[in-house]
Amino acid sequence: MDWLTAPFEVTFVQRALWGGILVSAICALAGTWVVLRGMAFLGDAMSHGLLPGVALAALLGGNLLVGAVASAAVMAAGVTVLGRTARLSQDTGIGLLFVGMLSIGVIIVSRSQSFAVDLTGFLFGDVLAVREQDLLLLGVALLVALLVAALGHRAFLALAFDPRKAHTLGLRPRLAHAVLLVLLGLAIVASFHIVGTLLVLGLLIAPPAAALPWARTVRGVMVLAALLGVTATFGGLLLSWHLSTAAGATVSAVAVALFFLSHAASGLRHLRARPAAPVPTVD
Repeated sequence: MDWLTAPFEVTFVQRALWGGILVSAICALAGTWVVLRGMAFLGDAMSHGLLPGVALAALLGGNLLVGAVASAAVMAAGVTVLGRTARLSQDTGIGLLFVGMLSIGVIIVSRSQSFAVDLTGFLFGDVLAVREQDLLLLGVALLVALLVAALGHRAFLALAFDPRKAHTLGLRPRLAHAVLLVLLGLAIVASFHIVGTLLVLGLLIAPPAAALPWARTVRGVMVLAALLGVTATFGGLLLSWHLSTAAGATVSAVAVALFFLSHAASGLRHLRARPAAPVPTVD
């Protein structure tokens, strides 16, 4: 059993595991609503939209997390404002913001001659470089995410299934959507250091999508998604240790693999549960 436990006897791998556990919980809270509302493109756009703030912070020698939060706030505000424009579809607005923010980020990166390593870390993450202060920040982010998810659960639920009914019930769907964007931004900002912006959707979408066929309630999806995210983190770190692969990418790949396994198992379950067709008889 040494092959199973040996990697996690190393301090930096232990920190990586705890970081992945915290990120998995945060992503489960936000990612469940992303999957239920079909907001995967928005999640992808917001994750890439962090680039200008992170690049500017790196260029000026500032805190990357502060830059990421600033970019996430700009993206959330932009999506909210453009979403209220009747002549512009939401996808069009998100796409324009996506391209605009990414272009600004690349322009900022092009001004630096020594930003290649930082950009690689931004895009692909570095889960093995998680520090104790990162774990503390992730713990605070998880508490905030839990608070937002708990307070906004009823409004998010109505918004996901019937926005018009949410308005009728006085749940202020526009405000609920804005708060949901904040929750999504929080999950992305908390995760990009672990798996990078290119891979963050792996933990944000794959575990909730994998949990969806097996859970009967939204809270059940969140809990199962968190457990699947933890499984992907453990399995990804274990595989990356023994195969010498990139840890963040391996974690994300395992999360996506769990999604396909889940839906394959769900398909087999429904196939077995389907009543057999009656066998015709010859009179």
